[in-house]
Amino acid sequence: MGFGLVAKVERDVAAETAYETVIGLEVHAQLLTASKMYCGCSARYADAPPNTLVCVVCGGFPGALPVLNRAALEEAMLTGLALNCAIPPFCKLDRKNYFYPDLPKGYQISQYDLPLCVNGFLEFTSDGAIRRAGITRVHIEEDTGRLVHRTNPDGSETSLVDLNRSGVPLMEIVGEPELRSADEARDYLIALRQILRYIGVSTGNMEEGAFRCDANISVRPVGAPLGAKVEVKNMNSFRAVERALRFEAERQREILESGGQIEQETRGWVEDRGVTVSQRSKEQAHDYRYFPEPDLPPLTVSAEQIAAIRERLPELPAERRERFARDFALGDAEAHLLTAEREIADYFERVAGSGGGERPRQAANWIVNDLMGLQRARGLPPEAMPIEAEQLAELLDALDAGELTGRAAKELLPQLEPGESARSAAKRLNLLVLEEEDAVRGAALQAMEAHPAAVADYTKGKKAAIGRLIGETIRLTGGRASPDQVRRLLEEELAQRQ
Repeated sequence: MGFGLVAKVERDVAAETAYETVIGLEVHAQLLTASKMYCGCSARYADAPPNTLVCVVCGGFPGALPVLNRAALEEAMLTGLALNCAIPPFCKLDRKNYFYPDLPKGYQISQYDLPLCVNGFLEFTSDGAIRRAGITRVHIEEDTGRLVHRTNPDGSETSLVDLNRSGVPLMEIVGEPELRSADEARDYLIALRQILRYIGVSTGNMEEGAFRCDANISVRPVGAPLGAKVEVKNMNSFRAVERALRFEAERQREILESGGQIEQETRGWVEDRGVTVSQRSKEQAHDYRYFPEPDLPPLTVSAEQIAAIRERLPELPAERRERFARDFALGDAEAHLLTAEREIADYFERVAGSGGGERPRQAANWIVNDLMGLQRARGLPPEAMPIEAEQLAELLDALDAGELTGRAAKELLPQLEPGESARSAAKRLNLLVLEEEDAVRGAALQAMEAHPAAVADYTKGKKAAIGRLIGETIRLTGGRASPDQVRRLLEEELAQRQ
């Protein structure tokens, strides 16, 4: 067999090979504490001038001793419990050694072989199906400082170090390599971020760096052992994660199909080009020279402490979705929208009340179809509603009592002032239902006069023609006339024409 024929056969075999993508995610989430992980400096660094929230501890001065932040430890344990992890009775802190300008000590206090939380899982929905991915560990560590890059007037580049973020409490959530597509990775991250926000341990804001994701990805023939993995960094949105992993999976697949080998390395995502680029060879654990942190004692956690932290767990998003669908007869789409943010779910329940009837459905419709649109139009964050729950509840009460028409209520909604009663606003805007029957009858006669064809159709037996007259009458009253009252008065007047 000639060389050319051998090469052709190899290409044909490669083309027929089915490949599988394997993805594991490492998520770093900043914890919502008042002070930093190992010192008393403020952890709220976002708006502070550079290098103003730094002390001898987080600044890495020789001889400065760290003190562990108990609140950060408990928030990380709360996260582990929310992710179905076990919390071992003993763990310790370790030094992770590497040199970079934004790491003033030359090491990071983290955890290595005995982490805080282990062996959990996260259930999430992807492509309409429930998926479960393992959580290897949740451990605590400290954040680094930031490098700020700028271009000087002469065109040269300068990098400055801001240590305000140095020492901010951080937890790393390491997932098992059980995700099989870029879409699954995106959906996993969305579900994880939602849980962190629900339990109140992190803002989850990717744009601000409070929720950061690194992905380990490899491609292999189906059924083969795991191949060399590539770590992808610099992804600052869910869309960036999805695009980067889709690109990287295709890049690795093309290399394998051409007979090449995947190099184990770290690559960065370049958003504007839509590609990953090589940054450095992938480090191994021994490259960091881990050893136990000598300045902090090992930690012991009792069953009583774990039980007390478990008591702080709120109802999680998946449980709340199921309850909303079951107790309030909501569809899947509505239940997902209303539980996407804990604040919105709380808001819905305040409006819906504990009773049954039509109020839960009514509240869901107004929140999903009207308030969320107004929220987007005003540029509000996803957890904020444009009016208070009490205002919406009163508006719905006024609708039920016949004091407002649906059209008037929709007109009223964007004009409600903070703290203003819905009924007071309706009175101020002259939107309450017209109580003067003569005024409504006058509008009905005016509508009949303006639409003689509809009147003629109705008198000939085309009863649906009254709809045009009802709409016109309500328009003439500025939406203040009750549709039932308008229909009754129109039928009385039309009966006289037959």
